[in-house]
Amino acid sequence: MSHVNARLTVHGRRLIVDRVAAGRPVAHIAAELGVSRQTAYRWIRRFRAEGAAGLPDRSSRPRSTPTRTSPEREQAVLDARRSSRFGPLRIAALTGVPARTVARILRRHDIPRLADCDPLTGVPIRATRTTANRYERARPGELVHLDVKKLGRIPGGGGWRAHGRSENVKGRGIGYDYVHVAIDDHTRIGYAEVLPDEKGTTAAGFLTRAAGYLAEHGIYRIERVITDNALAYRNSTAFRQAVADLGAVQRFIKPHCPWTNGKAERFNRTLQTEWAYRQVFTSSDQRQEALAPWLRHYNTERIHTGLGTTPITRVSPTS
Repeated sequence: MSHVNARLTVHGRRLIVDRVAAGRPVAHIAAELGVSRQTAYRWIRRFRAEGAAGLPDRSSRPRSTPTRTSPEREQAVLDARRSSRFGPLRIAALTGVPARTVARILRRHDIPRLADCDPLTGVPIRATRTTANRYERARPGELVHLDVKKLGRIPGGGGWRAHGRSENVKGRGIGYDYVHVAIDDHTRIGYAEVLPDEKGTTAAGFLTRAAGYLAEHGIYRIERVITDNALAYRNSTAFRQAVADLGAVQRFIKPHCPWTNGKAERFNRTLQTEWAYRQVFTSSDQRQEALAPWLRHYNTERIHTGLGTTPITRVSPTS
């Protein structure tokens, strides 16, 4: 296949050669085919030097790349990705290789994106869908996203992730943990709690505690709260009162458009990938105990890809 911007196919290059062999002027042939005389002479020289084998496209790759990352450093990047399953920014911090170089190495070796992989095994499991639309509120506290994610409870001693899908593993019928999440739109500071249900009173209490958590991290006022259209958010008097007590305005996403609450949805996925399914837990209590340390790591140490920095650094000292 010819280069995407090439004016001539292999057939067109052969026409130049044949017409020159027939005695026609090169300038006339170049004008007929819509190329410069220099281009026409280039294909004539290649044909005379190499024959028909000189007419197909050649790679534009340079003959040597003296500044290319060494095989040892490339292997260090691949090993870091395999062992940690981090993205380019965090692999860069581990290996000392620039993040853009890390991304090129992963692409060169056909390493799939983290979003396309199983969070526990790293095996690709899904196709991708991307969007060019992106928004961000201008200041901390202007908009806080809320959502709830259900996780199956873990039986004592571990479930199927610990023991395999054996009939002896009792995991079904023991219910769910409800992970309530809140994330500030501007800073991406996140907060989550594992609670027994998703009722309105439970969601109201969570919102109050989430506001306190954000205040501890420099976000002293919440202006708007956005949620999906779950009954706990839309019909609960307790939840409406909790929003009013904060002096905030309640907003709802458009029905059947979960991407409107996309930052909470993405936070949910990060929770699953890096906390809930990051390791094998032997009980729900053990998993719950690991949540608070992970939240500290997420907000103060982990580089957020969309920001290029940690969420805590986005909090203005005067907010």
